Amino acid sequence: PEGARAYAGIGCHYMVQWMDRETSGFTHMGAEGANWIGEAPFSTRRHVFQNLGDGTYNHSGSLAIRAALAANVNITYKILYNDAVAMTGGQPNEGGLTAPRIARELIAMGVKRVVGVYDPKEAVNPADFPIPMRTRDDLDAVQRELQEVEGVTAILYIQTCAAEKRRRRKRGKFPDPDRRVFINPEVCEGCGDCGVQSNCVSIVPLETPLGRKRAIDQSSCNKDFSCLKGFCPSFVT
Repeated sequence: PEGARAYAGIGCHYMVQWMDRETSGFTHMGAEGANWIGEAPFSTRRHVFQNLGDGTYNHSGSLAIRAALAANVNITYKILYNDAVAMTGGQPNEGGLTAPRIARELIAMGVKRVVGVYDPKEAVNPADFPIPMRTRDDLDAVQRELQEVEGVTAILYIQTCAAEKRRRRKRGKFPDPDRRVFINPEVCEGCGDCGVQSNCVSIVPLETPLGRKRAIDQSSCNKDFSCLKGFCPSFVT
């Protein structure tokens, strides 16, 4: 949210530091949030967010959450459950780690409040979780709610890794919507709002005699369709 601050962690999400999203600072695997434990007593800021991938959580990140609980700092962990160790090739998490299991572990640790956020286009059954579940359109509202809670809170964000989606679709192991999105360059004005709304690398520049427009790279599109949230008549499905 506007005015908030987040720490990065070890994983693909480290790259958020390059995206002008008020995310700065990181630490080694398994110490996510420990830097805030040391900084908090000397900072005028009362709360931070901390990104934490599911692979890191499984490796040693859960210990960092316990440390934050012991220190009683105000922090919201954003646990990014993408169903794969994406940074090293898409291997499954060892030990059969599932999102509902993470939710139960967080509750057992004593995390003050845990909220699940998921992509409704994926096969997620909210009834499997012992926590409130919200769709990803509510992410900003959930973040604003949790940053006001004293102590350690957590967002369990569930969405399959985009690269892993494409791999599994090629093998017939992941739903493949019979739908594609195109941008009509005759209508596109090159404003870039589609990229702002979706933050998608498949939206690429298209140079035309009338200036730079936008196009969608069909080979890398993961059919997320969040680009359609932009207010634009040039999109064709």
